Amino acid sequence: MLSLLVAILSGFALGVTAGLPVAPMAGGLFAASFFSKPAGALMAIQKEIWINDIVGNLVKANPHLNFAMNADAFVLSGKVVHIPNAGAKPATKRNRTNFPATVVLRQDSDITFVLDEYTTDPMKIENADKYEVSYDKRMSVISEQSSALNELIGDWFYYYWAPALAGQIKRTTGDAVAAHYGTGNRKKVTVADFKAMQKEFNKQNIPSEGRVASLDADMYDQLTDSMTATQYKDFSAHMNVETGVVGKLYGFTILEPRATVLRYSNASTPVAYDPEAAVANADNGAALFWHRDLVVRALGEKEFFDDEGNPQHYGDIYSALLRAGGRIKREDGKGVFALVQAAA
Repeated sequence: MLSLLVAILSGFALGVTAGLPVAPMAGGLFAASFFSKPAGALMAIQKEIWINDIVGNLVKANPHLNFAMNADAFVLSGKVVHIPNAGAKPATKRNRTNFPATVVLRQDSDITFVLDEYTTDPMKIENADKYEVSYDKRMSVISEQSSALNELIGDWFYYYWAPALAGQIKRTTGDAVAAHYGTGNRKKVTVADFKAMQKEFNKQNIPSEGRVASLDADMYDQLTDSMTATQYKDFSAHMNVETGVVGKLYGFTILEPRATVLRYSNASTPVAYDPEAAVANADNGAALFWHRDLVVRALGEKEFFDDEGNPQHYGDIYSALLRAGGRIKREDGKGVFALVQAAA
């Protein structure tokens, strides 16, 4: 009724001004009110929705982020993490005989690290594409922005948690196999290596509940090949697709294998490479073992940028920014190990 009233009034005004019949003008305007513009011309990008979607998909695509201490609440100004950390436990004595007891000042420390900034290259959708393609190209571009961030950030979190201390790095012990990084042969990862890793965690008095392991696709294949039929049956009984868990072995919850986890040099004390570094001939793949309370992850500032109808580019431009970072919680590195391939 409102559309009809507007059409009659507009038709009358236009008809009188232009000297045209009022009824046809009003009828034409009323009919036109039933046609909608293309969705892309009516709907502005909902930034908050897409920011939440990017963050939600980040965790979903990287299950290892669910097996870590979430420090989002400790992010300052969206860029720095500051976590108060209690000092060492007080010494205890049985049947104390010396009084007064010595008073010791507790030395608290802080866990502090700066979040890295991850950004996507701006992507343009030409104006005509919004109306000519058979699918919503804008939604496709935004999804690509999200996926690109997810993959890169997920890889970097393994690097944030990569041990650097010699005591927290162990070597594989299996038979020789062709290297999947670099050249030559490497020793396979085996069930026995997992048993040895369980021993290391026990010696460091790491709680049995909450131990996690992540392997790349090649090392995971080597591990399952070394299992007996019974071991694999027990291992796969713990599979949980929703949480990204594929099994459990010697107390370690093993996550779905990835294309890459970690890569180390072949130095006497191997050094972890960042995910974007070039591969060298002597590089070794590595699996990561950790306790979920002894690695930290945090997400900070989140932004989605849009410039719709840019007059210089004749289209819409979109990009995204997300700050993220993490670290091993303890300074002594306990509770986090790397199982690095040994040369064969």
